[in-house]
Amino acid sequence: MTDFLAFLRGNPYPGRGIAVGNRRVYYFIMGRSENSRNRVFEATEDGIRTKAFDESKVTDPSLIIYHPVRRTARGLIVTNGDQTDTIRSFGGFRRGLMTRTFEPDAPNNTPRISAMLYNDGAFDLAILKEKDGRCLREFFCYEGCDEGKGFFLSTYQGDGSPLPAFVGEPMEIDMPEPQDVWAALNADNKVALYAWVNGKETLFNKHLGD
Repeated sequence: MTDFLAFLRGNPYPGRGIAVGNRRVYYFIMGRSENSRNRVFEATEDGIRTKAFDESKVTDPSLIIYHPVRRTARGLIVTNGDQTDTIRSFGGFRRGLMTRTFEPDAPNNTPRISAMLYNDGAFDLAILKEKDGRCLREFFCYEGCDEGKGFFLSTYQGDGSPLPAFVGEPMEIDMPEPQDVWAALNADNKVALYAWVNGKETLFNKHLGD
């Protein structure tokens, strides 16, 4: 099992990341460009959305403004893009993601990472990424996990040009407290963190001084 805080401290740019455990979900966003860093998380009626911190600095909202989290009757959907709404509208995790591909931002071809935590504690994780010009869709299904443990997916392995996509199965990690996760993220690149712990939601936003 990976020490999650040590992993985050040693990786300056995993991009976007989702960690799911026993009644815990974390989602963070990081950014290298001004456009990507110019964001905050804002609570909505059924989850959260990304929002420009300074509207005058937005150059392209297409891949940075979306609803990362939606609460539904079946459980909690968490993703790094507008596939959150695809999963909700199709009424199923796999069914919705089979209609989507990686993001159209060549040469990075950013993977779409997604999770769904069901009401019974089971959860699904998925990554859609480019491979040889096609979309590789990988799905991972868990019947829950032990207290204090979780599984983590990120968009990238780390920094680079182009950015290297995450590879392999979701990483088995310990699940620290939200404030410790926020503190472990690279100070220059971190943007925002969403935490759901036993039904309680907490938002951390760099631009708002959290």
